[in-house]
Amino acid sequence: MSETAVLRQRAPEQPSAPSRRGGLLAGLVRTARPRQWVKNVLVVAAPAAAGELFSRYALTRLALVFILFTACAAAVYLVNDARDADADRAHPVKRHRPVAAGQVPVPVAYAVGGALGVLAPFAAAWLCGPAVAALLTAYLGMQLAYCVSLKHVLVVDLAVVTTGFLMRAMVGGLALGIPLSRWFLITTGFGALFMVSAKRYSEAVQMAGKAGATRALLTEYTTGYLRFVWQLAAGVAVLGYCLWAMEEGGVPHTSVLPWRQLSMVAFILAILRYAVFADRGTAGEPEDVVLRDRALALIGLAWLAMYGLAVANW
Repeated sequence: MSETAVLRQRAPEQPSAPSRRGGLLAGLVRTARPRQWVKNVLVVAAPAAAGELFSRYALTRLALVFILFTACAAAVYLVNDARDADADRAHPVKRHRPVAAGQVPVPVAYAVGGALGVLAPFAAAWLCGPAVAALLTAYLGMQLAYCVSLKHVLVVDLAVVTTGFLMRAMVGGLALGIPLSRWFLITTGFGALFMVSAKRYSEAVQMAGKAGATRALLTEYTTGYLRFVWQLAAGVAVLGYCLWAMEEGGVPHTSVLPWRQLSMVAFILAILRYAVFADRGTAGEPEDVVLRDRALALIGLAWLAMYGLAVANW
């Protein structure tokens, strides 16, 4: 009688096969960092700047590029978490990651990450052309090198993360065959460096005097150096954007107001507003800063409106 009761109590505790698969799938999705996918919206940057965004062909192509870039980023996250599983288990926060927690086995994370890393460039070569495939392959190689060793190299770690943002901004132009302006590349690159170094500076300020920094390399940077980097990057980004906005390219505008030049005001205000959080040491993830600060979001919308009017030549 008691043995039967024990068996009845144990039976419901055994997870069914579907629930295991669901748990594994959910863990894989969490490891792919869905919150970070918003960064891949940068693929529309070059087509939007060129005024070639709102055609069916462009939107379809950019949606495909967004998916492929997201697959590449997910591959990197999976391989990174599989490689760092042992170290993450000893971390108070990272131990809850699916791979470190055992929800996703390490071999599965390696297998899925490797499959995505191989399939995405091949799909890009077939659907989008060799230029997009080459850029995605370069992105994967650079990010995997970052996971293995480059994240421990001073300055190089900043350059790699910045280049990842720049590649996102470039790939949309490559997919649609849009020439990339030198001012666009300078503004995008240094704008990304500004946000990356501001985030590092904020982490360094918040971890000052505390043991167990979230990034080992932060102990080798000084807050003064990181402040210098984000201030330098902000200045170059503003200069690049102003030169870009003032350059007419030989095509006279017939709009009511010079919207392209006026957009400089909104861009500079956005940089200055973001710098407030950088200076306080509270500039975390760029998307969180933008979405949580209403004034910065409104400035961003004003910039989008003015630049949109400039592209439409209204």
